[in-house]
Amino acid sequence: MRLTAIGFDADDTLWHNERFFQLTQARLRELLADHAAPEHLEERLLAAERRNVGIYGFGVKGFTLSMIETAVEVSGGAVPGAVIGEILAAGREMLAHPVELLPQARAAIEALAGHYRLVLVTKGDLIDQERKLAQSGLGDLFDAVEIVSDKRRDTYEAVFARHGSGAAEALMVGNSLKSDVLPMIAAGGWGVHVPHALTWALEHATAPAAHPRFAELADLGGLPPLVAAIAAAPG
Repeated sequence: MRLTAIGFDADDTLWHNERFFQLTQARLRELLADHAAPEHLEERLLAAERRNVGIYGFGVKGFTLSMIETAVEVSGGAVPGAVIGEILAAGREMLAHPVELLPQARAAIEALAGHYRLVLVTKGDLIDQERKLAQSGLGDLFDAVEIVSDKRRDTYEAVFARHGSGAAEALMVGNSLKSDVLPMIAAGGWGVHVPHALTWALEHATAPAAHPRFAELADLGGLPPLVAAIAAAPG
């Protein structure tokens, strides 16, 4: 079976990301402990993120604005300016956090580079994602980088029309079933799920049942053998 391009998600597929959001949420719980119970605060923050993602987009900046909105909401507008300052500082700290690669990420990309067109396809803030890619040391291994506002079927159709021979002859790998796998399969390509221990609630989805173009791997170490098996299959 012919494959010409392989797409990689970035956050929590190549490097850690959600853990820093979780740590910042823990700090928010401390800052707002006098105004809301932890469960209520998390519920209100998730609701704010759900409302705002279409306006602010994905990433740390939108998350920081949602935290501020939540702080104002749960405090009835009484949140001190010093707490808002702490929330802003926490957001800045997230934007400056060093990149930590996940196990097998570099080895998998190096094994596939030069054999397929490798494309980084990631959501999020442009400046922050460019920073993380530069710090990762992986940038030179990719043939193209696509930082997109969202990941839908038409996103993958357009990306792999530009970089390869279309989605039907491409594979996308990532930790999110909702963003990396299901829309890629809908576009006619391969969707490979590599679960991460921490996944944002808005990225949860159900895996496709016995779909011929779906696969799940424990880590990226299994990707080169899987790609080889797909490429060797008839059809």
